[in-house]
Amino acid sequence: MQELLIFVGGLLVLMIIGLPVVVAIGITSFIALAVTGAGGLPVELLSLRMVQTLNNFTLLAIPLFILAANIMNTGSTTVRIFDFATALVGFTKGGLGHANVVASSIFATMSGTAVADAAGLGTIEIKAMKERGYDLGYSAGITAASSVIGPILPPSIALVVYGWLANVSIGALFMAGVVPGLLMALLLMGMTVVLGAGKRVAMPAPTPFDPREVLRTGKRAILPLMMPVIIVGGIWSGFFTPTEAGAVASMYAVILGMVVYRDLTLRALYESFRRTLMFSAAILLIIAVSSFYGWILVRIGIPQALAGQVVAMELSTIMLLVGFAFFFLLIGCFMSVLESILIFTPIVVPAALAAGLDPIHFGLVMVITLSVGVITPPFGTVLFLMVGITRLRFGQVVMAVLPFLLPILGSILLLITIPGLATWLPRMMGY
Repeated sequence: MQELLIFVGGLLVLMIIGLPVVVAIGITSFIALAVTGAGGLPVELLSLRMVQTLNNFTLLAIPLFILAANIMNTGSTTVRIFDFATALVGFTKGGLGHANVVASSIFATMSGTAVADAAGLGTIEIKAMKERGYDLGYSAGITAASSVIGPILPPSIALVVYGWLANVSIGALFMAGVVPGLLMALLLMGMTVVLGAGKRVAMPAPTPFDPREVLRTGKRAILPLMMPVIIVGGIWSGFFTPTEAGAVASMYAVILGMVVYRDLTLRALYESFRRTLMFSAAILLIIAVSSFYGWILVRIGIPQALAGQVVAMELSTIMLLVGFAFFFLLIGCFMSVLESILIFTPIVVPAALAAGLDPIHFGLVMVITLSVGVITPPFGTVLFLMVGITRLRFGQVVMAVLPFLLPILGSILLLITIPGLATWLPRMMGY
């Protein structure tokens, strides 16, 4: 298909030569218009599509959840969460490794992205593990791997974007991410047990379990732990929408930092807003230009043609999902999660639906497999964060992460073969 080659191949070439993603998407769109003979469309259509796209209530959830994560990253919130996780599971062999995963799972329900998770908790977790005598490579590996849980558990920014593009309930997607996210956390903790039992990684002796310490740290962390309860409970009960949940989360984070804990200064709050504006502006600009890209795709008929090709192949559901997962794993090595979702959702979702795949199940498989890219070379953003935190070489960090790819890939295979892992909770919640 010549059109598909232009859209995907041309875009990748432009990105490889160093053009910003938003520029590459825009140029590819205009090239496709010219080559396919649809160039009679007015140039002004691009700006109209961009404005129409951003004039969307659902997309407000993105900057709001980013703001909540940035505020929670300031002050003592992350320390309180990690201390509670350490008291809860630190008595086991490789206790701080387990605490690392538990803390990341908790923080994932506030941040929504892998990078925010790694940046917020990474320094604290690795410092604590280094002081206790844990191998620095192992510490970097488990910290990087546990950050992948960030885009899976609600409120996932990636699921918000997928739900908006695929016209799927964001509340249902949030519920669908709970079981796969917890499953991945358990499998990562299982890998720590394996590494400790096989003496492949030196791990210090665990500290005795102290219920008083659990109560003390739990009391200090109880208010941050209420945020995911408020978000998920409010969406499920219909009290507010996912977008309104982002506003509630941001306000709750401000109240915790400025009124309750009093460790969030006005200057720090200003910096949180500034970082949110910078990051959100980049994401929303890409979304705006990508909407034009997706509109041209549909106008030319690429998704419809691809859907016909997929249906004609007559593959089983599992084999089809395995093929999609392998494709997304490769794409994730070279593109960020949000960029990949924006570019490929308009192409692959019609094909998936034509083949009879559940859009919620497919969305979880897509987001999880693309998220693995944050810890795989050559462009894994979390890998570079770990290099900066640990001062290890890039190759050392990559080797440290490799063992943890097994439980992550295992959770993906389980999700593919057991669709109920994604669809059971949304059904129970009435979606």
